[in-house]
Amino acid sequence: MAGRGDAKGKRTKRSSAASISPDKSDSETGTPGYAKPSHGGGASKPSAGSGGPRGCPPTKLTGTPRGPGGLASGLYLVATPIGNARDITLRALDALGRADVIACEDTRVTAKLLAIHGISRPLTPYHEHNAEKAGPKLIRRLKKGESVALVSDAGTPLVSDPGYKLVRACVSEGIAITPLPGASSVLSALVVSGLPTDRFFFAGFLPPKSAARRKVLATIAEIPATLVIMESAKRLPDSLTDMADVLGDRQAAVTREMTKKFEETRRGTLSGLSGYYRESGPPKGEVTLVIEAGAGKAADGAELDRRLLEALKSETVRDAAELVSVSMGLPKRRVYTRALELKQGRK
Repeated sequence: MAGRGDAKGKRTKRSSAASISPDKSDSETGTPGYAKPSHGGGASKPSAGSGGPRGCPPTKLTGTPRGPGGLASGLYLVATPIGNARDITLRALDALGRADVIACEDTRVTAKLLAIHGISRPLTPYHEHNAEKAGPKLIRRLKKGESVALVSDAGTPLVSDPGYKLVRACVSEGIAITPLPGASSVLSALVVSGLPTDRFFFAGFLPPKSAARRKVLATIAEIPATLVIMESAKRLPDSLTDMADVLGDRQAAVTREMTKKFEETRRGTLSGLSGYYRESGPPKGEVTLVIEAGAGKAADGAELDRRLLEALKSETVRDAAELVSVSMGLPKRRVYTRALELKQGRK
């Protein structure tokens, strides 16, 4: 997902998913984004009035059917492509083609994706700015037995967007919720980074100002998991510098334009990547960063205090902090702050 939001759920504008386009290599199949069936029968036709995608027979979905497409009542969380229109599942196309209504961030963006796949269904906007009013209306429709497909502009809904409010309301009302998994910039960046994938922490977007950004970084510095962070391309050089200072010079990967024509992954240390983008200039497109876990670099607080107290017996606060930060692989700023506290007798 190329998403919006920060670690606190605040909205951050991302580039439009309207850049999603069909793969031109399949233009002769007659169905954008699809390959022609190999059994020679051509694309099957959707049932009358289904509004479903060409070449995609309906998938059997459980529940009580209703509506023109016969889709079971409930909320469907449908992942959409993050750049390449072919990155959508047959199950997602079936749900989008049969839902009574599709709730989306930007109806223009979703309409373009639906047009690529030959789908025509009612659209209604649902985003951070209208969630308080639009949410209850969708709940009323769901309680009447309708089916609602929720999509974001790109990627998996709820990941850095306000869709969780609608899901929470559905949970309270006992309304069925069905996830239809698919594209996600978070997972795409993680698996291509070359860093451990068995445990990861998604921090969303960091604050735009350096001081606030450093505070957030300090709170996640010792999480024993690979970090995944979204960032504005224009802020990337400054953010990488802050990351190197606060987190330590860890291994990292900068991914941009995932699944798109100019997809790129650049790997290195945080300081090395910062230097590269300062010299070459901020990259274009959407950026997701993956950073080495703090595990192994950060010891528990008791060990840090023990080493600092020992060093402070013969060194100044600054020198003691530098010695300990190097020996433990911890950020200098964090160690210096703790050294000051110990020097002043604060626990």
